[in-house]
This record gives sequence, structure tokens and C-alpha cells, in this order.
Amino acid sequence: VETFKKYPHLSKVLPAMGYGKEQIKELEETINRCDADVVVSGTPIDLSRILNVNKPIVRVRYGVGKETEEEIEKIVEEFLERMNLS
Repeated sequence: VETFKKYPHLSKVLPAMGYGKEQIKELEETINRCDADVVVSGTPIDLSRILNVNKPIVRVRYGVGKETEEEIEKIVEEFLERMNLS
């Protein structure tokens, strides 16, 4: 509930906000109560190894394309120059 108060633009996405004991318990409860057939996990860790849920968890991976990568590099370089760190 606190996460959705903090990030009200989220509606069909359930962010994992940490992997402490209480956070895992809350995430399990939320997933088990939700009306979904499957959980699509885009987190770097395998949630199926730490969660006990009543739905299958499918892992997805993603990355940025070359154009996005170059744009990010440009933004970082400009920032470093402005901060006199380059």
C-alpha cells in the first residue's frame, strides 16, 4: 500500500521494493491475492527462488538498444563535464 501511495502512477505493475523478510512476505501476500494468471518478473533476481506464491513466475530480460545506449553515454559525459569530473 505504501509503495502505491508513493508511486500513484503505477496500476498494473507491482514493484519489488526490496527483499527483506517483511518485504518478501508482503510481496507474496500481494501476488497471492491478485487476480492474475501469471507473474512476469523483470527483476535481476529469480523471484521464484525466494517467493512462495500460487502463480507461475516467468522471468524476462531487457536491455537498451544501441541508440539508447549512445544517448545515455552522451548524457553521462555531459554531466561529468558540467561537474568537472571528466
